[in-house]
Amino acid sequence: MSVNAVEIRDLHFSYGDLQVLRGLSLDIPRGQVVAILGGSGSGKSTLLKLIGGQLAPERGSVTVEGKNVHQLSADKLYQLRLEMGMMFQTSGLFSDLSVYENIAFPIRENFKLPEEVLRRLVLMKLHAVGLRGAQAMMPADLSGGMTRRVALARAIATDPKLMMYDEPFAGLDPISLNQIVELIRSLNQALGLTSIVVTYDVHEALKVADYVYVIGDGAILGKGSSEEVAASEDPYLKQFLNALPDGPVRFHFPGPPLEKDLRIHG
Repeated sequence: MSVNAVEIRDLHFSYGDLQVLRGLSLDIPRGQVVAILGGSGSGKSTLLKLIGGQLAPERGSVTVEGKNVHQLSADKLYQLRLEMGMMFQTSGLFSDLSVYENIAFPIRENFKLPEEVLRRLVLMKLHAVGLRGAQAMMPADLSGGMTRRVALARAIATDPKLMMYDEPFAGLDPISLNQIVELIRSLNQALGLTSIVVTYDVHEALKVADYVYVIGDGAILGKGSSEEVAASEDPYLKQFLNALPDGPVRFHFPGPPLEKDLRIHG
């Protein structure tokens, strides 16, 4: 068995003429929490979709648990996805289902279990995120932090080996944010998971991660432990990690000179 749960090699991907990933390669070691940092539009969420098989690369490979994701049949890909959990940026809860039924949904869809066994599994998942007492509530009645925790409970409902978090810290108050950080670390250890945390929140990512990748312009711009990345003298990393307004990252999206665009043609 490989020491890496995920191996990505020479990955290229574009949305039309916009090239997002340009030969990106990285490894996700088994059992670790790995943060992937980058600014908006750097390809972080796209990378998660490529790992999950929702998107196909133009070139390169994505291997998860020893299987090349984009060479699998539909049935084999579905089986592999049962080993993946995903906490969406917008939580993605079913608004017409209670908290209990949201957690029960992926278990009902994939396993034929007696109702009492299902009930115990759902309550265990909700207990793990501290929300067993909220099982009868509806998503509309939850706070932002509670919504994110229910989404996390649903993501671990089928006991995945790989957890993926898309911007898990966005829009949370300080208390809820610290709760999510602690849950990511504690669940990774308690359940023997491998976790990928995609975020632009530098401070929280450096707290939660065992290893960090920083991506930009479609490639890896920095990598290492939290301490190594934070101490880097690389101009891009210094600008990004310290939120500096001036540096290699351009404010203007690439385009022709302003004078050319404003020129009046006869």
